[in-house]
Amino acid sequence: MTVSKIGVIGAGTMGGGIAQVAAQSGFEVILNDIEMPLVDKALDRMKAFFKRSQEKGRMTEEEKNEILSRLTRSTDIRDFSDVDLVIEVVIEDLDLKKKIFGELDTICKPEAFLASNTSSMPITLLAGATKRPERVAGMHFFNPPPLMKLVEVIRGYFTSDETIEVVSAVAKKMGKTTVEVKKDSPGFIVNRVMMAHYLESIRLVEEGVASPEDIDTAVKLGLNYPMGPFELHDFAGIDIGYFVAEYFYEEFKDARWNPPQSLKALIRAGRLGRKTGAGWYDYNN
Repeated sequence: MTVSKIGVIGAGTMGGGIAQVAAQSGFEVILNDIEMPLVDKALDRMKAFFKRSQEKGRMTEEEKNEILSRLTRSTDIRDFSDVDLVIEVVIEDLDLKKKIFGELDTICKPEAFLASNTSSMPITLLAGATKRPERVAGMHFFNPPPLMKLVEVIRGYFTSDETIEVVSAVAKKMGKTTVEVKKDSPGFIVNRVMMAHYLESIRLVEEGVASPEDIDTAVKLGLNYPMGPFELHDFAGIDIGYFVAEYFYEEFKDARWNPPQSLKALIRAGRLGRKTGAGWYDYNN
């Protein structure tokens, strides 16, 4: 089956970015959220991105208008009735995601594929909310989607080979490199590796081995990473890192995933990273 029309549910930073990449790659796109101002905000971010591209000579006015013409705004999930693929990009709440997948299953045509951009939730549980579990997969983009090249394609317990092939082909048409997660394991590949790295870095601070600043410097210069672990999680959101650690701990029952006390202290203090003006670092000065 050839995918030509994609629905994206969730118009936040990730959803809007995925919709942008899809439209830039020639797909017809419906971008949906619960309120139109959220969708319009995503479109404003796209237009700002395109303006910068035009200023750098990477895009013409005609190209920008053509891309935007492929985008349809929506607040009604029933608008997805004729799409070939839906990519769900809502908050990491399992009950909410399962509810959405159940609704999509009744609205979308039987041959449509359903994918989740979840960074850690089990694809098998999401697929279980539908009557088409073989046509459900994970499609994990990275932030920001227009710039990050990787997409993890995750196979649930019932996901068919056809679904993996179709979803991978869509990601590749978007200019992405795909890796297949063959087993529906918490955190998939990148988050599993990244969280081990992050939590160990926090323990180094708690043990008095080094400061967050020196650990970030050591990782950037010693491992050639673009960002250190504390900078990265301030950028992504301290609360997201905490949620993933808690989820891993519940799933694996392994003490190495138990969120350290200093991470819990930041959550309690409302220091959630750049979005609140402070996390491991203070951004108000």
